[in-house]
Amino acid sequence: MSLDRPVAPDPYPLLPSVPSFSVTSADVSDARPLKDDQVYGKGNTSPELTWEPGPEGTQSYVVTCFDPDAPIPSGFWHWVVVDIPADVTSLPTGAGASDDALPDGAFHVRNDFGTPDFAGAAPPQGDQVHRYMFVVHAVKEPKLGVDRSATPAVVGFNLAFKTLGRAMITGTYQH
Repeated sequence: MSLDRPVAPDPYPLLPSVPSFSVTSADVSDARPLKDDQVYGKGNTSPELTWEPGPEGTQSYVVTCFDPDAPIPSGFWHWVVVDIPADVTSLPTGAGASDDALPDGAFHVRNDFGTPDFAGAAPPQGDQVHRYMFVVHAVKEPKLGVDRSATPAVVGFNLAFKTLGRAMITGTYQH
């Protein structure tokens, strides 16, 4: 089965324009297939991410992983980490396992699987190549203003008005 449809647009240009900064990963290569470690049901392990400090005024970070190519209009949120302190500029491999693996003060918001952790790539069998956008959002407030019960959409809404800069690395995956 192949779901023949156009490639979804990158949603980030639709948001208010902000400066970019750099993010790298020992586990994800930009525009390259994800390793099995980042695939749901294989390793399901969040990748290591390291970023340069955000723009002046950055008081915290939010890290997300979004699949705009999921066969639903809203895309699919695989990972949402909120309130990472401003002095933190990396997350180690596996930090998405639980809140206990995150820096002090940071927490997970449940992903679209409904769990408060990292959920690896899981496109439908035979579907087109999916993009997994790992984004570090530099936030102008020490706390985003959401709690653990927030949805990814509510986090995204808050980010639209509180983001000072954005860094992105995109992996791909296809079954």
